[in-house]
Amino acid sequence: MTVLEADLSHSAVNRKLIQLIVSAAIGAGVFLSGFVIREPAPYELFMVALMAVWACFGLRFPRSIMPLLVLLVLFNLGGLIAMSQMEKLYETPLYLAVTLFLSFTAVFYAAIIRSNPDYFRYIFNAYVVAAVVTTLLGIAGYFSLFPGAEIFTRYGRATGAFQDPNVFGPYLVLPALYLIYRMLIGRTINLPMLAVPLLIIFAGVFLSFSRGAWGLFAITIALLIGALFLQKTSGRIRLRILVVSAIAFVLLAVATLIALQVPSIAELFTSRAKLVQDYDSWRLGRFARHALGFLLAMEKPAGIGALEFGREFGEDTHNIWLKALLDYSWLGFISYLTLTFWTLASGFRILFRDRPWQPYLLCAYVAFTGHILLGALIDMDHWRHFYLLLGLVWGGIALEWRHQSARNGTASMDQPFQGSHTPTR
Repeated sequence: MTVLEADLSHSAVNRKLIQLIVSAAIGAGVFLSGFVIREPAPYELFMVALMAVWACFGLRFPRSIMPLLVLLVLFNLGGLIAMSQMEKLYETPLYLAVTLFLSFTAVFYAAIIRSNPDYFRYIFNAYVVAAVVTTLLGIAGYFSLFPGAEIFTRYGRATGAFQDPNVFGPYLVLPALYLIYRMLIGRTINLPMLAVPLLIIFAGVFLSFSRGAWGLFAITIALLIGALFLQKTSGRIRLRILVVSAIAFVLLAVATLIALQVPSIAELFTSRAKLVQDYDSWRLGRFARHALGFLLAMEKPAGIGALEFGREFGEDTHNIWLKALLDYSWLGFISYLTLTFWTLASGFRILFRDRPWQPYLLCAYVAFTGHILLGALIDMDHWRHFYLLLGLVWGGIALEWRHQSARNGTASMDQPFQGSHTPTR
């Protein structure tokens, strides 16, 4: 072996080692998103360090994700405007700092995916593992399988390694969609291997007893199956989608019926399965507070400050649009609304294009769409996985921009604002 060959071989080994370390770091960050019992959670600490290190070694923000960055910055500026209306700040500065941090995580995910689409796979695999582990903790807590396991429950409902079952349930939706996608499109021999984690995750969604999570789970699965049925023109593949969907539905239905044989589960299920709970419709219930909140937002375009609504009305807004108006001012609301529709429109435009990353984009887009619908009934501005979904969709948008630029010979159009001489691939 010549000296040149030895140097090249050594360089290749170093690149593989670096790539392995980077992939493991990304996977570790996503995995930690499933463990938020205390704040600041390990996820925050790890991601701050990861983003800082990545920035030192060349994190770049291409033009294709500038709308995401700008609109999230405006959203956070709206929060500062609303905070200026408060007589006493309480913990609002810290709350807005968390919002800003989570916003940067969305931009970070989009930027790294744009640089290397293989990160999609690492992120999704780590997410599935995190979902399975946190669900197992939730199941252990619900059934008191070991001393101290009750820490993984709240209000008699499974929470996994989360503070709230209404966050825990929706967190599990994306990995469930990914597993279902692989069952519908992948090899038949892999069905049993995929069914096991799917059943575990379904148990977590079910035992969270979150109406929002149940609805989100059902709607997004229907959207995914419908999207695949429209995308695939082969009669054989469409038949497979229908057959596997029917099998999965039967499995989940049987699992539900078995669970309902436990009296405590059946009783709580009957109570939670009501479309409208008493606390939704009473005189100052959730829906009444929504009406009062929107009237208040008309009177105070600068907002009232983060978390101030809960102090005045006894409970938080439970509506992301109302929260944007009151906690982030009209500037924040307009920025959030623009970002939402921009994401939905740009993502849908490229949703069915034949790309290596299309399966990941499709699952993330469907989950994101479902969360937007869910936002009418719950606050999501501090849901870590929601910002991950946002980053995943924008990562797909940025990849498509890069793909089109390279094909049209205009790669420089999507070069980072910071000086980078790396050609677009």
